[in-house]
Amino acid sequence: MAKVQLCNITVMDNPSPFLNPFQFEITFECIEELKEDLEWKMIYVGSAESEEYDQVLDSVFVGPIPEGKHMFVFQADPPNVSRIPENDALGVTVVLLTCSYRAQEFIRVGYFINNEYSDPELKENPPIPTQFDKVTRNILASEPRVTRFKINWEEPTSVNGQEPGPSENTDAIVAESSMQLNNESGAAVPSFNENSNSWATMECS
Repeated sequence: MAKVQLCNITVMDNPSPFLNPFQFEITFECIEELKEDLEWKMIYVGSAESEEYDQVLDSVFVGPIPEGKHMFVFQADPPNVSRIPENDALGVTVVLLTCSYRAQEFIRVGYFINNEYSDPELKENPPIPTQFDKVTRNILASEPRVTRFKINWEEPTSVNGQEPGPSENTDAIVAESSMQLNNESGAAVPSFNENSNSWATMECS
């Protein structure tokens, strides 16, 4: 049984200019004390074509953590625009939040993002290169994609005096639906609701 349950994520400052920091208010619950830190990461998917363009915007360590509910705001600077392919600068992409314990990822939450110009003229005739200072970022906060992984939460036991390495996340349990940029047929991602700014809520079990 997982010792950490994700209760709620609130997407803050959304929609916002592309160059503003990302901000997520994260609430989680520990069913018992964790002696080691949780590592949270925020990852921006720069292109659906290759993981080469993924950017880790920030990583933070939280802990040690007593039993009970906890909340913190995870803030990170926007991605380095020079590393985003020009063809993927506008339109729909993804931001991921992951959490690991003892180097074992046990939960991943993905949000679709729509990047576009707010100026109708620029939207109709987008300039090249992209003028990121005029782009608006809108996170589809109402439909997070949550994937949970089974990990070893217990204290590692030594074998012949050596500590074992972290176990691999070979048993993925999809809580809602796993993050996909495209479906198997290659169709585009679902249409984006530009007016969406609601909370992404996941009930604790």
